[in-house]
Amino acid sequence: MSHRSGLRAPGPRTRAPLVALALALAVAGAACSRQERPSAAATSSPTTTGAPATTTTVRAAARYAFPVQPRASCGASYGHSHHDYPATDIFTRHGCRFVAPTDGTVTEVARIDRWDPSTDRGADRGGRSVAMVGTDGVRYYGSHLEMVAAGIAPGVRVRAGRLLGLIDNSGDAASTPTHLHFGISWPTRPGIWWVRRGMVYPWPYLDSWRAGGNRSPAAAVRAALAEAGTPEPPCRSGC
Repeated sequence: MSHRSGLRAPGPRTRAPLVALALALAVAGAACSRQERPSAAATSSPTTTGAPATTTTVRAAARYAFPVQPRASCGASYGHSHHDYPATDIFTRHGCRFVAPTDGTVTEVARIDRWDPSTDRGADRGGRSVAMVGTDGVRYYGSHLEMVAAGIAPGVRVRAGRLLGLIDNSGDAASTPTHLHFGISWPTRPGIWWVRRGMVYPWPYLDSWRAGGNRSPAAAVRAALAEAGTPEPPCRSGC
């Protein structure tokens, strides 16, 4: 079932935050797509006053890391589909590391596994988890962790490859093979778990990062946000 079906066009109350969020994502995406380049002054001849040439530093492109490490011994595998909504389950070994896929800031952390099969609350299905927003403006989410790494808390800045937690079967993954649920979405206020769990399929970007590439999901996230019409569309699956 599509998570976008039946959505209404944004009204006056949703248009302003949508425009602001889309603008922020656009700025972040544009910034991470540029490389450092010299200014016109740097490539011209020195002036008659003898002032040295200068350079203008432009923010470098985002760098990405495959979120399961070490790749050689963890044997991570994943498919191109996911039940009910866009996400990727990365199947791996118990205790492998979940690392920051890019530079950014931690936004939400769940250190306690609150999932109860008798209630099966959507907000609890991820068990122990970490979410972060990258410098590219994209939110990344990993769940079913055994533990969250020490020092990882909302507001903490991380670099690509930093340990966020160890992978396990917490939450509703208790009866499934060990895997990291990996989600990509736009940022929202805390607690909007049905967006946080995934709005764009991660597998094309995982393919790139695993091969040492730096393909960014920022443009796809901006497009998904525009299609949703609001930063907080209603939950339509597993609610």
